[in-house]
Amino acid sequence: MTYENLLYEQRGAIGFITFNRPKVLNALNAAMMRELDDVLSSVGRDAGVRVLILTGAGEKAFVAGADINELARCTAVDGRELALFGQRVFARLGNLGKPSIAAVNGFALGGGCELALACTIRLASRTAKFGQPEVTLGIMPGYGGSQRLARICGKGVAHELCLAGGMISADEALRVGVVNHVYEPSELLGAAEALANKIASNAPLAVRYAMEAIERGAEIPLREGMFLEAALFGMCAGTEDFREGTRAFLEKRPAVFRGK
Repeated sequence: MTYENLLYEQRGAIGFITFNRPKVLNALNAAMMRELDDVLSSVGRDAGVRVLILTGAGEKAFVAGADINELARCTAVDGRELALFGQRVFARLGNLGKPSIAAVNGFALGGGCELALACTIRLASRTAKFGQPEVTLGIMPGYGGSQRLARICGKGVAHELCLAGGMISADEALRVGVVNHVYEPSELLGAAEALANKIASNAPLAVRYAMEAIERGAEIPLREGMFLEAALFGMCAGTEDFREGTRAFLEKRPAVFRGK
């Protein structure tokens, strides 16, 4: 897959998306969003990809928000359609059935922060900065930032980031729960790949169902979440990978999972 605004490659069971507009800090424009929509659709259909890593080209930015030249031309109708399209594209990350890891290597602002929040797991370089500065432009987050921040970090953090419009450091992002780990810049991609390989070595269907239990369960009452977990546990127990995993454990050998 060849694109103008992003790079995609697959190494083993890991797919790598690199946002590739470093001269404008990898700002999201309409063309990049369409390309992201396309590559996520392809990754979702590719059983050979078990984990996805997203990062930004260059050392300064993951994605430093929207392309303001495009954004400034929006009308009320355009803005609503833009937000709905962005929400749909980012929602693909949660519907892939496979985990995504944001390796945030610099600025993750506005739509870039929202993109990182849409990923399953977030790792950050020590030089990374996070923020939702939309209110400083007279708008608000539109690609899910207000909703995901509140669910991931709580309403207090969401209100501060979305209402004040400031930035927080990687260490502060770790403290409030925006990211899972912080690394030195030279170690970030290696750490993301190591985590991706660890996930990819596990049974794909079990990983998918565990993700579903967490994501769906967080939005429903505990009793219903427990019922969902039991149902998905039962589905895992009916897979070939479950037979392989338990047999390999008893035979003291590595399991070979096939996603069946």
